[in-house]
Amino acid sequence: LIGDMSQPRGGPMLTGHASHQVGLDVDVWLTPAPNRMLSRNEREEMSATNVVRPDRRDIDPEVWRPEHLRLIRMVAREPGVGRLFVNPAIKLALCREAGSDRGWLTKVRPIYGHNYHFHIRLECPAGEAACHDQDPPPTGDGCGSELDYWFSDAVLNPKPRPPGKPRPPMTLAGLPEACRTVLKAR
Repeated sequence: LIGDMSQPRGGPMLTGHASHQVGLDVDVWLTPAPNRMLSRNEREEMSATNVVRPDRRDIDPEVWRPEHLRLIRMVAREPGVGRLFVNPAIKLALCREAGSDRGWLTKVRPIYGHNYHFHIRLECPAGEAACHDQDPPPTGDGCGSELDYWFSDAVLNPKPRPPGKPRPPMTLAGLPEACRTVLKAR
Protein backbone atom coordinates (compact mmCIF):
# COMPACT_ATOMS: atom_id res chain seq x y z
CA LEU A 1 0.00 0.00 0.00
CA ILE A 2 1.19 3.52 -0.78
CA GLY A 3 1.29 6.16 1.98
CA ASP A 4 2.39 9.74 1.37
CA MET A 5 3.52 10.55 -2.16
CA SER A 6 5.06 13.77 -3.45
CA GLN A 7 3.18 15.92 -5.90
CA PRO A 8 4.59 15.45 -9.42
CA ARG A 9 6.84 18.51 -9.26
CA GLY A 10 6.98 18.81 -5.48
CA GLY A 11 5.51 21.45 -3.26
CA PRO A 12 3.91 21.49 0.16
CA MET A 13 2.07 18.45 1.47
CA LEU A 14 -1.27 18.73 3.24
CA THR A 15 0.24 16.67 6.06
CA GLY A 16 3.32 18.92 6.30
CA HIS A 17 5.58 16.01 5.32
CA ALA A 18 8.72 18.08 4.64
CA SER A 19 10.83 15.33 3.08
CA HIS A 20 8.21 14.76 0.39
CA GLN A 21 8.15 18.33 -0.89
CA VAL A 22 10.81 17.96 -3.59
CA GLY A 23 8.67 15.71 -5.80
CA LEU A 24 10.88 12.61 -5.57
CA ASP A 25 9.51 10.76 -2.54
CA VAL A 26 6.95 8.10 -1.75
CA ASP A 27 6.22 5.96 1.30
CA VAL A 28 5.39 2.28 0.83
CA TRP A 29 3.62 0.68 3.77
CA LEU A 30 4.81 -2.62 5.13
CA THR A 31 1.15 -3.67 5.25
CA PRO A 32 0.19 -6.27 2.65
CA ALA A 33 -2.44 -5.03 0.23
CA PRO A 34 -5.81 -6.72 0.70
CA ASN A 35 -7.17 -8.87 -2.12
CA ARG A 36 -10.03 -6.43 -2.69
CA MET A 37 -10.58 -2.74 -3.43
CA LEU A 38 -10.62 -0.67 -0.25
CA SER A 39 -13.43 1.82 0.29
CA ARG A 40 -12.57 5.51 0.59
CA ASN A 41 -13.25 5.37 4.34
CA GLU A 42 -11.06 2.27 4.76
CA ARG A 43 -8.21 4.01 2.90
CA GLU A 44 -8.47 7.05 5.15
CA GLU A 45 -8.83 5.16 8.43
CA MET A 46 -6.54 2.17 7.87
CA SER A 47 -3.36 1.98 9.93
CA ALA A 48 -0.03 0.72 8.68
CA THR A 49 1.58 -2.34 10.27
CA ASN A 50 4.46 -1.84 12.70
CA VAL A 51 7.13 -4.47 11.93
CA VAL A 52 9.58 -3.36 14.68
CA ARG A 53 9.68 -4.83 18.22
CA PRO A 54 8.61 -2.48 21.04
CA ASP A 55 12.24 -2.23 22.28
CA ARG A 56 13.21 -0.97 18.76
CA ARG A 57 16.28 -3.25 18.63
CA ASP A 58 15.03 -5.69 15.97
CA ILE A 59 12.04 -6.56 13.83
CA ASP A 60 9.00 -8.29 15.32
CA PRO A 61 9.26 -11.89 14.07
CA GLU A 62 5.48 -12.28 14.45
CA VAL A 63 4.94 -9.52 11.85
CA TRP A 64 8.06 -9.47 9.61
CA ARG A 65 7.73 -11.68 6.54
CA PRO A 66 10.13 -12.79 3.77
CA GLU A 67 7.96 -10.71 1.40
CA HIS A 68 9.16 -7.55 3.17
CA LEU A 69 12.77 -8.39 2.30
CA ARG A 70 11.85 -9.26 -1.30
CA LEU A 71 9.92 -6.03 -1.82
CA ILE A 72 12.62 -3.78 -0.35
CA ARG A 73 15.36 -5.58 -2.31
CA MET A 74 13.36 -5.31 -5.56
CA VAL A 75 12.83 -1.55 -5.10
CA ALA A 76 16.46 -0.92 -4.09
CA ARG A 77 17.63 -2.61 -7.31
CA GLU A 78 15.61 -0.24 -9.49
CA PRO A 79 17.96 2.09 -11.40
CA GLY A 80 15.97 5.29 -10.76
CA VAL A 81 15.94 4.81 -6.98
CA GLY A 82 18.51 6.90 -5.11
CA ARG A 83 17.83 5.73 -1.57
CA LEU A 84 15.45 3.80 0.64
CA PHE A 85 14.98 4.86 4.24
CA VAL A 86 14.00 2.22 6.81
CA ASN A 87 13.97 1.89 10.57
CA PRO A 88 17.40 0.72 11.85
CA ALA A 89 15.81 -2.52 13.11
CA ILE A 90 14.60 -3.21 9.56
CA LYS A 91 18.08 -2.47 8.18
CA LEU A 92 19.48 -4.93 10.73
CA ALA A 93 17.03 -7.62 9.56
CA LEU A 94 17.85 -6.92 5.90
CA CYS A 95 21.57 -7.22 6.65
CA ARG A 96 21.00 -10.51 8.45
CA GLU A 97 18.71 -11.98 5.77
CA ALA A 98 20.24 -10.61 2.55
CA GLY A 99 22.53 -13.53 1.77
CA SER A 100 25.56 -13.06 -0.48
CA ASP A 101 23.94 -10.61 -2.94
CA ARG A 102 24.44 -7.43 -0.89
CA GLY A 103 25.09 -4.65 -3.42
CA TRP A 104 21.55 -3.28 -3.13
CA LEU A 105 21.93 -2.74 0.64
CA THR A 106 24.03 0.39 0.11
CA LYS A 107 20.89 2.26 -1.00
CA VAL A 108 18.99 1.19 2.13
CA ARG A 109 19.72 3.75 4.86
CA PRO A 110 18.59 3.62 8.50
CA ILE A 111 16.54 6.41 10.04
CA TYR A 112 14.00 6.41 12.85
CA GLY A 113 10.29 6.84 12.28
CA HIS A 114 10.10 4.25 9.50
CA ASN A 115 8.87 1.18 11.37
CA TYR A 116 5.55 1.06 9.49
CA HIS A 117 6.82 1.87 6.01
CA PHE A 118 9.88 2.45 3.88
CA HIS A 119 10.60 5.72 2.16
CA ILE A 120 11.75 5.82 -1.46
CA ARG A 121 13.81 8.78 -2.70
CA LEU A 122 14.02 8.76 -6.49
CA GLU A 123 16.94 10.16 -8.45
CA CYS A 124 16.35 13.33 -10.43
CA PRO A 125 14.85 12.79 -13.88
CA ALA A 126 17.29 13.31 -16.75
CA GLY A 127 17.31 16.84 -18.09
CA GLU A 128 15.78 18.46 -14.98
CA ALA A 129 18.36 21.19 -14.33
CA ALA A 130 16.55 22.48 -11.23
CA CYS A 131 16.64 19.05 -9.59
CA HIS A 132 19.69 18.13 -7.52
CA ASP A 133 20.40 14.54 -6.45
CA GLN A 134 21.67 13.80 -2.98
CA ASP A 135 25.31 12.79 -2.73
CA PRO A 136 25.70 9.06 -3.38
CA PRO A 137 25.38 6.87 -0.29
CA PRO A 138 28.61 5.69 1.32
CA THR A 139 30.23 2.60 -0.19
CA GLY A 140 29.63 -0.79 1.37
CA ASP A 141 26.44 -2.44 2.52
CA GLY A 142 26.00 -0.29 5.66
CA CYS A 143 25.73 -3.38 7.84
CA GLY A 144 28.90 -2.93 9.90
CA SER A 145 29.78 -0.73 12.85
CA GLU A 146 27.96 2.24 11.26
CA LEU A 147 24.69 0.44 12.03
CA ASP A 148 25.63 0.06 15.72
CA TYR A 149 25.24 3.82 16.22
CA TRP A 150 21.47 3.53 15.75
CA PHE A 151 21.21 1.11 18.68
CA SER A 152 23.18 3.18 21.17
CA ASP A 153 21.31 4.32 24.28
CA ALA A 154 21.75 7.99 23.36
CA VAL A 155 20.02 7.44 20.01
CA LEU A 156 17.35 4.99 21.21
CA ASN A 157 16.50 7.15 24.24
CA PRO A 158 17.35 10.77 23.40
CA LYS A 159 16.95 13.55 25.95
CA PRO A 160 13.72 15.45 25.35
CA ARG A 161 14.13 18.75 23.51
CA PRO A 162 12.23 21.82 24.59
CA PRO A 163 9.22 22.54 22.36
CA GLY A 164 10.04 24.72 19.39
CA LYS A 165 8.19 27.64 17.90
CA PRO A 166 5.47 26.43 15.49
CA ARG A 167 6.09 27.05 11.82
CA PRO A 168 3.95 29.69 10.15
CA PRO A 169 1.41 28.39 7.62
CA MET A 170 2.64 27.96 4.04
CA THR A 171 1.42 30.67 1.71
CA LEU A 172 1.75 31.12 -2.05
CA ALA A 173 4.26 33.92 -1.43
CA GLY A 174 6.43 31.52 0.58
CA LEU A 175 6.75 28.98 -2.22
CA PRO A 176 9.76 28.86 -4.54
CA GLU A 177 9.16 30.47 -7.95
CA ALA A 178 9.00 27.05 -9.65
CA CYS A 179 6.09 26.04 -7.38
CA ARG A 180 4.25 29.31 -7.96
CA THR A 181 4.60 28.82 -11.73
CA VAL A 182 3.03 25.34 -11.55
CA LEU A 183 0.18 26.56 -9.34
CA LYS A 184 -0.58 29.51 -11.64
CA ALA A 185 -0.49 27.40 -14.84
CA ARG A 186 -3.77 26.88 -16.64
